[in-house]
Amino acid sequence: MAYIGIDTSNYTTSVAVFFENENKIVHKRRLLKVKPGEKGLRQSDAVFQHTQNLPELIEGLFWENDIDIEAVGVSDRPCGREGSYMPCFTVGIGCARSICAANGKLLRCFTHQQGHIAAALWSADRLDLLKENFIAFHVSGGTTEAVLVTPDEENIFGCEIIASSLDLKAGQAVDRVGLMLGLDFPCGRQLDALARHSTAKIKKIRPFMRGSNCSLSGIENKCAEMKKKGKSDEDIARYCIEYISSALEKTVEAVRKQYGQLPLVFSGGVMSNSIIRERFTEKFGAVFAEPEFSPDNAAGIAVLASLK
Repeated sequence: MAYIGIDTSNYTTSVAVFFENENKIVHKRRLLKVKPGEKGLRQSDAVFQHTQNLPELIEGLFWENDIDIEAVGVSDRPCGREGSYMPCFTVGIGCARSICAANGKLLRCFTHQQGHIAAALWSADRLDLLKENFIAFHVSGGTTEAVLVTPDEENIFGCEIIASSLDLKAGQAVDRVGLMLGLDFPCGRQLDALARHSTAKIKKIRPFMRGSNCSLSGIENKCAEMKKKGKSDEDIARYCIEYISSALEKTVEAVRKQYGQLPLVFSGGVMSNSIIRERFTEKFGAVFAEPEFSPDNAAGIAVLASLK
């Protein structure tokens, strides 16, 4: 029994198949191309690239695997908030509808955020958490927020935002600092590698907080100031990661004070950072997506299609 997942986010074209009986996921994804020096893509450019990438990825998935489709899942919007919409997701929806119509199968729609959370839980072998309440952090270029996840018979689980960034998103900060250092977009993996080579002793960072919400807007200016003073790229990268880590730690403390010691789950591209992962796993016993399943991908959507 195979469940197809499709996700066409603003950064990645992704398809996956979840073989339920084997508890195995096979997936293919392709980063959208961003011109050197640019910080992202316009929606029209993202839509165009998805229309080019998706048929090729799906062809590869079916040619290389024996797939007997049970149902198809697709991310149809960024998150569950009213009015949540991005044109790039329409490419995946159209493709998923076509597959279902041609094969007489069911279409299941989920949010991009649900896909991230499900991918994290599956890769960490913690799908059991879907039977209880927990706090999930979705930290990426488009989102930096914590949500209270509760079981939902109709939608598998529901998400209520309980904290977020007041301004810049963590992934935006990572990419802006990375581009400042001459890295390629998206910059997360390269910035992580740079930061791990830093020997600087970073003073305790006190990010601005408003209740449970953090501010990340000061990262870029501080890193630019360090660059002007001749600080090494490694030390600048480390400061950027330490700032994000401090802000997330303060957010964890704030939401746990309000909602209790609920389990913590971290997903999103920024959460593949090895420094934050090691620190939060040790300090909070947090559940993290395996690095392969942390960035945008369709794996969680395929798993949700099977659960639905």
